[in-house]
Formats: sequence, C-alpha cells, structure tokens
Amino acid sequence: MPVVVTRRETFTAGHRLFRPDWSDERNREVFGRCSNPTGHGHNYVLEVGVRGEIDPETGYVIDLGELSRILQEAVLDHVDHRNLNTDVEWLAGRIPTTEVLVDAIWERLDPLLSGGRLWSVVVRETEKNHASRSREGGS
Repeated sequence: MPVVVTRRETFTAGHRLFRPDWSDERNREVFGRCSNPTGHGHNYVLEVGVRGEIDPETGYVIDLGELSRILQEAVLDHVDHRNLNTDVEWLAGRIPTTEVLVDAIWERLDPLLSGGRLWSVVVRETEKNHASRSREGGS
C-alpha cells in the first residue's frame, strides 16, 4: 500500500503582481496592493509530498535528506531571498502568483522524482492563502 511522505521547507521572496501591458490603474484594479510598484514580500512555506511503497530494507518511501537536497537545488536556491519577477529564470514572463509558483515548482520537480512519485506541491503565501497541485487532482 503506497504512503505519502511530505517535506516542508521555507523561503523568503518578494514579488509584484502586474501585467506590463496594462496601465497602472488597471493593475491596481485587478491586483490591488499586490501591484505596488516597489513590490512586497512573503515568508513562503513549501510542502512537497512524495508517494510510493515503503522500502522494506530502509523503511523509507524516499530518503528525506535526498528530497531536501532536490528541493534545495531545484527550487530554493533559485527563489530564496530573490525577486520572483526579475531573479528567477523559470518564472520569466509569468505573473508570480501563488498559483503560478506552485505550477512552476511542480514542473521543476516532477522530472526529478521519476515514476510519478511526486504526489503534491503546496505553496503557502500567508497563513490564509495557499495554492496546491497534486497528482490526485489529475496532474
């Protein structure tokens, strides 16, 4: 019977929600204070679930140290203490909403966790707001 193991990491990043092809007024109408030209920041929480059978030799679904290394290299090294609009190549041209961020992180991690082992990605932007993507949901 498969088990899901989840690793939780945190990172701090800034961003601005805006479309450069829209006027400042239109950006304020759609994105509110999140379109502030100087941006704003969050202390994000990233939760990544990996699904699989328990290895009878180790008792692991995945070595959490290895999962932590993958998250560090594929995601955290790119986003921590960065401007998501300008500093993260794999977010270029995208509005860095929580929804876009969770989708982009999924795209980076899925090939690294072969065999469909990536089960879920959750990005918590605030205590009240988060976005998630999961294989269970059809990913």
